[in-house]
Amino acid sequence: MTPLARAFRDQARSCAALGSPFMERLCTLLADMLQPDTPLTRRLFDWQGDLGPSGHSVPLRLCGALHALRLGGDATLDRVYPPAVPAEAELRTAIEATLQRHAAFIDRFIDSPPQTNEIRRSGALIAMGHWLAARHPMPMVFSELGASAGLNLLWDRIALDLGNTRRGPADAVLVLRPDWTGAPPPVANIRVAERAAVDLSPIDVSDPAQEQRLLAYLWPDQPHRLMMTRAAIAAHPPLPQKGDAVDWLETRLVPRPEHLHVIWSTVAWQYLPAESRERGQHLIEEAGARATANAPLAWFTYEADGQSPGAALTLRLWPGNLTIAMGRADFHGRWIDWQA
Repeated sequence: MTPLARAFRDQARSCAALGSPFMERLCTLLADMLQPDTPLTRRLFDWQGDLGPSGHSVPLRLCGALHALRLGGDATLDRVYPPAVPAEAELRTAIEATLQRHAAFIDRFIDSPPQTNEIRRSGALIAMGHWLAARHPMPMVFSELGASAGLNLLWDRIALDLGNTRRGPADAVLVLRPDWTGAPPPVANIRVAERAAVDLSPIDVSDPAQEQRLLAYLWPDQPHRLMMTRAAIAAHPPLPQKGDAVDWLETRLVPRPEHLHVIWSTVAWQYLPAESRERGQHLIEEAGARATANAPLAWFTYEADGQSPGAALTLRLWPGNLTIAMGRADFHGRWIDWQA
C-alpha cells in the first residue's frame, strides 16, 4: 500500500469514529481509485513528509477542495453528495470527472493546510468559564491560541443546554447540546473585558471566499455543523491577529489588576513545534508565578494527550499553581465527560 493510500484509509477510519459515514466512504474510494496518471494526482503521490492528520493532512485537503466545489454549486458533485446516496460506480464516476474538470482549482486549494473552527468545542469552554467565574468573580480577559476564524472567542454568547439545566445567556447566538456526563458547572456571571486571539493564518469570515474555505472543511453529511458554524459567523467574531502564537502570547502576559486572564487552546497547542510549546509553557508559568488574588491567571487546554477517548480538558490556575483535571471531550465537541 502506498503512503497516500494509507493516509486516506487512516482518515477514513477517523471520519467513521467521528460520525461521518460519507467521509469514510469518500476517503476509502480515493484510497482505491487514485493513480499517479495526471499532474494533480502525481503531486499527491509525490507529497513529501507525513501525509496524515498529524502532518500535512493531504486527504482532508483534497476532500475539502471537493466540498468547496460542491458548496460553490458544482452540479456533478451535488448529484452524489449527501443527502444523495449514490451507487459506488456513480460516486466514483463523479469524483473522477471532477478531478479532471477542476484540476487547476483543486491544485491551488490544496496548497494550504486544512483549517477548521469547531464551534461545538465552545461547550467545554462555557463549562470552564462558569467554573472559573464562580471561583474568581471578576471580568475576564481572553487570549486564544490557534484561533482560526475566532468563532470560539464568542463562547460567552453561546448557551450550553444540558437537558434539565442551561448555562449561558438567554439571547444566545447559538445553543449547544452535547452528550453530557457529570455534574453541571456552577452558575456564574460571565463578564468579558477583552477578547483577542492569534493564528498563523487567520480566516476572515467577512470575506466570502475565506468563509467558504472554512465551511469546506466541515463534512458534507454533517449539515448541523454547517448550520452552527454559520450561526457563529453571523455573530461577527473578532478577527484573530496573524502571527506566531508564543510570540504573540508573550506580549499579553502582563499583570491584569481586577481581571482574570484566561488563556486557552482547543486542539491547536499540540500542533506547535516542540520548542514553541516548551517556550510557551515557560512563559505562562513565569506569568503564573507573578499572579495574585487580584490578578489571577488561568491556562486551559482542550488537547490530545495520547489517551482515549477524546481529548483532555486541563486547567492550570495561579496563584497557587493548581492543575485541575476537568474531564474529557470529543474532538468535535459531541460529548463532554465533566469531572471538575
